[in-house]
Amino acid sequence: MADVNRGARPLSPHLSVYKPELNMVMSIMHRITGVGLTLGAALVAWWLLAAATSAEYFAFVDGLMTSWLGALLLIGSTAALWYHFCNGLRHLAWDAGYGFELDKVDQSGKLIIAATAALTALTVALV
Repeated sequence: MADVNRGARPLSPHLSVYKPELNMVMSIMHRITGVGLTLGAALVAWWLLAAATSAEYFAFVDGLMTSWLGALLLIGSTAALWYHFCNGLRHLAWDAGYGFELDKVDQSGKLIIAATAALTALTVALV
């Protein structure tokens, strides 16, 4: 195969070369939580479908969803929902042209993490 680079341009470094920064991790987590929300919505839809199907099937699914693993999945889905929501508000502010200064970007990232933890804890406590 021919060398299309011809040695004239440097190759891009691998992702492992970069030091992970808060914004880099938050960007990746925003994408992961978006996918996680789809899976969480499928679990809740399955739970509701089981409730509409029969008492026996609902008892089976409810047993799974109220087990420690099901509760962990629901709490994780709740955290993903709040993170994605709060980070989405941050992106809306960026779309409007606010918060691009480096100190504001780091500050808003830390605020998103704190808000996610607080809102998740509040939701779990209320439900």
